[in-house]
Amino acid sequence: MSTHPNPNADVDAGDAPVRFDTKIAVLLRGDLETWQRLNVTAFLVSGLGTQLPEVIGEPYEDADGVGYLPMLRQPVMVFEATKEVLTTAHTRVLSRALPRAVFTSDLFATGNDRDNRAAVRAVRTDDLDLVGLAVYGPRNAVDKVVKGARMHP
Repeated sequence: MSTHPNPNADVDAGDAPVRFDTKIAVLLRGDLETWQRLNVTAFLVSGLGTQLPEVIGEPYEDADGVGYLPMLRQPVMVFEATKEVLTTAHTRVLSRALPRAVFTSDLFATGNDRDNRAAVRAVRTDDLDLVGLAVYGPRNAVDKVVKGARMHP
């Protein structure tokens, strides 16, 4: 499902600052409780890493040789939006066919992955009650998707 034209374009060249030609963005509906914002963000970015191997960096290791799991290789920009802006962003991400993950309000009432998938499947695209959206792609395309949202405070 990768749409990244050159997954190696963001590789660090020595001491030069790394400039990514891609962006990972998460949009959260502004009326969520703090715990919901954190939970939704975690769920959404996990979806990107499962289908887009180029967003995952190398494993970590501390000075004692203890290994740690790899994480996303670039920052995640988190935005806050109204329900209307989130709906517009969803329309934009679909029209651009960018990799995306969604979190709907129905998922707060489920307790497992099977029920989460069933809850999303039960609702037509235009009727999804979105509370979160993650998107990955070229910077300019992602910027167009999140237009109207503001950086999360």
